Amino acid sequence: MTMTYRGTTALITGASAGLGEEFAEELAARGADVVLVARRADRLDDLADRLGTEYGVTATAVAMDLATPDAAASVRAALVDRGLTIQTLINNAGFGMRGALLEADPERTAQMVQLNIGTLTALTREFLPDLVSAGTGALVNIASVAAYQPCPNMAVYGATKAYVLSLTEALAYETRRSGLRVLAVSPGATATEFFDVAGGAPDAASGRFQTPQQVVARTLRELDRRHGPASFASGRVNAITAKVAGILPRRLVLAAGGRVLR
Repeated sequence: MTMTYRGTTALITGASAGLGEEFAEELAARGADVVLVARRADRLDDLADRLGTEYGVTATAVAMDLATPDAAASVRAALVDRGLTIQTLINNAGFGMRGALLEADPERTAQMVQLNIGTLTALTREFLPDLVSAGTGALVNIASVAAYQPCPNMAVYGATKAYVLSLTEALAYETRRSGLRVLAVSPGATATEFFDVAGGAPDAASGRFQTPQQVVARTLRELDRRHGPASFASGRVNAITAKVAGILPRRLVLAAGGRVLR
């Protein structure tokens, strides 16, 4: 059953680039009004103007730092001020850090945990009653293929994404009779700005990168499957990696992860 987006409003975090921008593009192309949330006001304004002009939808830019404890309440207040109610929430904002935790900046680590876990959870709880009440949209949380195994040298990042995967699958079960489609998306290496922040990008020429278009297209296909899975790893290699990580002894998975991320 194909989802209908026309006449609905979708909130997308981390919308100024990468997967967030691509989600905004594709949902607007399907007729959804979009609320774009990220830190970079100039990029958001440009994107909102373009989407509104190109697709004839209402695109609202909300410039905000989501890595703060009160971010979810601030997003809600911004929507109330504008008289907006959402039917779809895409929790895409997040970042990673590469390196041993022993050497990591404590403040930056706390910001990552706040954004990847704290704000995602708070936004989900803040808007879940609206989403369930509407019963026609989706809750999409962006996890990572890193969610499926321990990640030495990206230990905290991997743990935050394991939380996102577990939370989302549980919510899919809790809301299974509501009509809301709940989905955790686990990309692998994707051609976004992620590695500009985290460092250690794989070689793009190796073919290990997916594009944002590929990840978002797969996500939208899965959302159209009203009785589809609660989660998926994007890309064949990533799906195999996730499955193998669940079968092998934990010590082997840990050792393999340590070699890859060294």
